[in-house]
Parts: sequence; structure tokens; C-alpha cells
Amino acid sequence: MSTSKHNTAILPPATLGLLGGGQLGRFFVGAAHELGYRVIVLDPDPHSPAGKIADEHIVAAYEDNAALERLTQTCAAITTEFENVPAAALAFLAKFIPVRPSAEAVATCQNRSEEKRFLHRHEFPHAPYADILCAADIDAAGEKLFPGILKVARFGYDGKGQARVSNREQAHLAFAQFKGEACVLERMMALDCEVSVVLARDAGGEVRCFPVAQNSHRHGILDITIAPAQVSKGLQSQATKIAEGIAQKLDYVGTMAVEFFIVAGELLVNEMAPRPHNSGHYTIDACITNQYEQQVRALCNLPLGDASAHSAAVMVNLLGDLWYAKDAHHSHEPDWHKLLSVPNLKLHLYGKHHARAGRKMGHFTVIGNDVDELCQLVLVIRRQIGLADD
Repeated sequence: MSTSKHNTAILPPATLGLLGGGQLGRFFVGAAHELGYRVIVLDPDPHSPAGKIADEHIVAAYEDNAALERLTQTCAAITTEFENVPAAALAFLAKFIPVRPSAEAVATCQNRSEEKRFLHRHEFPHAPYADILCAADIDAAGEKLFPGILKVARFGYDGKGQARVSNREQAHLAFAQFKGEACVLERMMALDCEVSVVLARDAGGEVRCFPVAQNSHRHGILDITIAPAQVSKGLQSQATKIAEGIAQKLDYVGTMAVEFFIVAGELLVNEMAPRPHNSGHYTIDACITNQYEQQVRALCNLPLGDASAHSAAVMVNLLGDLWYAKDAHHSHEPDWHKLLSVPNLKLHLYGKHHARAGRKMGHFTVIGNDVDELCQLVLVIRRQIGLADD
């Protein structure tokens, strides 16, 4: 395709294509609809949350040739809502229409080994690590990598595909449990806290960063996000600068997130997500332009919106466990009245087909002027609806 066509603004009521149909995609569809676009979702799940509200839902595998052909014939541009879409599918689509982010950027972020090599090559701070492709690599790993975390290189998320290992023996056992799949062994770091930067970058290299968010996890899954992060202005500025540098080096176009560990007051890049991010949900209710509208704007060559916040925010994930709080064997709809009675609380449910433990079913965000007050309010609300504090 010609460069000029890639840089021409795509205006409503054009049709946009989305690979992936989860909750991130659902918010993208909503943002695109508000701007007047049509959206076709490609996702193999007939019950996908994004597919339910899209103008068309193609129920097919991501590498299904007929489905990809349909997208090339119908859509003005393509994006993705999760990193495990096959990069080959994105590369094929890019031969015919703009695809943002690029297959190359997604391929770097969807493989932990590639991601670590990218960070090392460009001298972005990261934890010590070693690629583990076979059992001999564990024996060759440096002593300083123990205790460590063994992570599968592909398809690991929300704590899945990870094992804490204190020594080589445990690493061998975990590697065997992962059936010899390619892994990365990272040194386990003593964390002060975790933060993330969600940003948008357009095809011309313009970047807009949202306020740095502070994140806490339960059982490997994001639990609470606080924005702005309760860390120093200096660390916030440094995190934003590193995230911008990563986006530039990837030549990234779209919305992305960079997750950081803070260790002994220093930032280490943990992961990059080539898509909107769970920790950026707060932008829906607390920012002038949210992360999903930015994704639409970057995809369509529109000017990026103002990413600044008009409110402080605390976001809480609602997992499927909540539906089983009263009965471990049968799901029950939570008492939403307790949430909807809070005047500065915004509830978002994802319309998923059924609840199960660990599944992200929705979230709520409380907004206001004082982060400390919001954190105290969230503790009260969590107890009221049966969420554990541990």
C-alpha cells in the first residue's frame, strides 16, 4: 500500500476490524461506535463480549483465510485487543490495509524472550534473566538468578505459566511441568511496588501518556489500580520517559502499556502489552480521552486526544469468584445495589457468558479529588460486596 494512503485520515462511517473479542475489545467497539465507525470483530468465541455489540462478529480462527479475506474486503483498518493474535495473520492483513500495531511490534511483545532481548538491546532497565530452551540452560544459568521465576515465553498471562523456583532442582521440575516449552528465568526481585504507563502513539510519532498508575495483584491477577500512582514525581516522570522510548523504538502505533517493578527505588521494565491494558480502565471515567478512544484515533490517523486526568481514581477488578461468594457450587448475581448506591462509583460489567473463578467479569472505578479518601472508600465497598482484603 502507498504511504499516503496509510497516512490519510479514516473517517466515520468507515468500518474498522478488530482481532480479539474480549472486554478490551468491547470497550474499543464502544469507543468506535461513539465516534461513528462500524466495527467487525474476528474472534472464535461465539459468546465474545466484543462480538455481542459489534456490527458484525466473524466466528472463526484468527488464521482462517476466508475470515481474513473478508476483513481485507470490508475494513478500512485493523487493530487487535490482545497480544496473542498470530503475528502472521497481522502480517497478511497488512499487505492490503493498515494494521496498527504492526505485526513486528506485536511479535516482540508476545514472546518474553523477544521482549527481554528488545529491552536489553535498547538498554531499558530490566531484571536479570536467562532464556531457557532446554534443561541444560537451567544448569548453565547464573547463581544470581535464584531464587527466580520461570515463565513460559508464550501465552502466559494473569499469573498463568509461571512458577517460583528457589533453586535449579525446582526449576527443572517446573520446566518439566511446562513440558519443555521455551521459557525465561527471571531473578525474583524484592518489590517496593508495581506501576504502569498506558500511552498512545500515532503514525507520526506523537505520544500521549496517561497518568502513571500503581497496581496491586492477588494470585497473579490485577486487583486494584490507583491513579495517579503514590510514588515520587521523579519516578513517575522517569517511567513515562522510558515508556515513550519503548514506543518509539518499537515504532508502535496505537495504545500500549508498559508495566514496571520498583525495586529499591529504581524502575525495572516488567512487561509490554501491545494493546489497551487492564490498568488503564480507570481512564474511561477519570481522563479527558480514554485509552480506547486513543486506540481508535491512532488507528484512523486522527489527532490524539488529551490524555490528562480530570479526577483521581481507584479501579477494582471484579472476578468470577464474587459470583460464588455465597455458594461455592452455584453462581449468584452480586448485590449490585451496594455499588450503584455510591454516587462517585462507575460500574462496568463485560457481558461475559458465565462466571468462573479468576475470570475478569467487570470492574468498578471510584473517582474524586483525594486518592487517600478514595482508597479508604474502596476498602469499605470491597467488604460490603464480599471481596477479601488479603
